[in-house]
Amino acid sequence: MKLRIATYNIHKGMSATGREPRVHALRSAIHDLQADLVFLQEVQGRHDRLLQRFGQHPPGPKHWPQESQHEFLAGAHLHTAYGKNAIYRDGHHGNALLSAYPIVSALNNDVSDHAFEQRGILHCVLQTPQQDLHCYVVHLGLFAGSRQRQTDALIEVVQSTAGDSPIIIAGDFNDWRNHLGDALRNQLGVIEVFDERRSTPRLGSLWRNLAGRTNVQRFVPARTFPAALPWLRLDRIYCRGFIVEQAQVLRGQPWSQLSDHAPILAELRLDG
Repeated sequence: MKLRIATYNIHKGMSATGREPRVHALRSAIHDLQADLVFLQEVQGRHDRLLQRFGQHPPGPKHWPQESQHEFLAGAHLHTAYGKNAIYRDGHHGNALLSAYPIVSALNNDVSDHAFEQRGILHCVLQTPQQDLHCYVVHLGLFAGSRQRQTDALIEVVQSTAGDSPIIIAGDFNDWRNHLGDALRNQLGVIEVFDERRSTPRLGSLWRNLAGRTNVQRFVPARTFPAALPWLRLDRIYCRGFIVEQAQVLRGQPWSQLSDHAPILAELRLDG
């Protein structure tokens, strides 16, 4: 079985500046990917203020849809699940999964670490022709301590739900210092889709080698933020039970205008 998958922080369907609606262009671009699975973050399940502001426009790029964003983006051809995380007076947003395969169960795990950020892990079980597939949509916090505790919670959720099944974990990890991947690799047996790219040893590493210490090369995730000129390495796709055939960050038009993040697109093949 081969899977074409993407992960994308869609910035609540607004442009990187937050001034222009992009939800129609997002739907078109996502469907053009022809992906089997799309892991989405910052998806608005309800959006009264934006509906009031843009919903009166005639149908077009500035017309705000009546339905929730995950339902609008899925259209008639994809299954979808949504995990509500942040709730406010005029709506709420969270993570979502779009799937070409039936979603037999979906559960949102609250991993909020403090009152100022609401975060969740959306766990979905998909029915594929080969076997059930466990998918986890992730959006971690802005603070290092929170991200570490949320990663510990993610490991616990996966270990308690997936068993030895194939898994895909994808989303916005906010891990620009690349501190979280080793724990996921060691405790869950996953790989990241860009793991074959390794960092060049720095001078300090070479000095430690000369001193007789082991040089451990770091895995290097892709740069995905900001979308117009990606610099920070925030987004990830981890998998277990798959061979990564290719992976890329989607840069340039139209992606640089649709959100503040650039999406990652990968092709996976079930191992064995």
